[in-house]
Amino acid sequence: MTEEQMLSGSKINNAAAQELLYQRFSPKMLGVCYRYAKNKMDAEDMLQEGFIKVFSQLHQFRNEGSLEGWIRRIIVHTCINIIKREKKFSDTVDIGNAMHLSTKTDMIPSIIQAKQIIECIRLLPLGYKTVLNLFAIEGYSHKEIADMLDIEESTSRSQYSRARAMLEVLLVRRGVMESTKKKMPWTAAVSLF
Repeated sequence: MTEEQMLSGSKINNAAAQELLYQRFSPKMLGVCYRYAKNKMDAEDMLQEGFIKVFSQLHQFRNEGSLEGWIRRIIVHTCINIIKREKKFSDTVDIGNAMHLSTKTDMIPSIIQAKQIIECIRLLPLGYKTVLNLFAIEGYSHKEIADMLDIEESTSRSQYSRARAMLEVLLVRRGVMESTKKKMPWTAAVSLF
């Protein structure tokens, strides 16, 4: 079934078309959810809620841009809304606490390194992780992030700075980066997912 057939079938609630659409995009979207969630179960819940919204709003897709990009925006906004609803955004951790996490000193191939980077991002406090994902990975501006999260633009900037600093500490401690003076490899590695 082509993407157009899946799309038109899903719009008229054809279960087979919806299942194919879900199977095609859910693995990648689960990866998006996983970056915002505390654990796999929460990521799966975010994915399920996101796809409910995708199917209920599918009639709004106008074939302007990619279907995957349109689905991704809905999934990201769903993750943000869940985070806001659970009111966990204000969690913070001092950078010093990151030093107590276990480390891996061997340098590893890039795909495994990318997975470690994702794991380090997941270790960040929820507010840091959310802003880092939205700014560095999803490409939203600090103004857009502030609007999405109902925070000040300066809060988005400071959360991003703190997230980046903590992430650098984690990456150095795990042997993914040699020093915090070098340019961070994590944004390029994350694009593998």
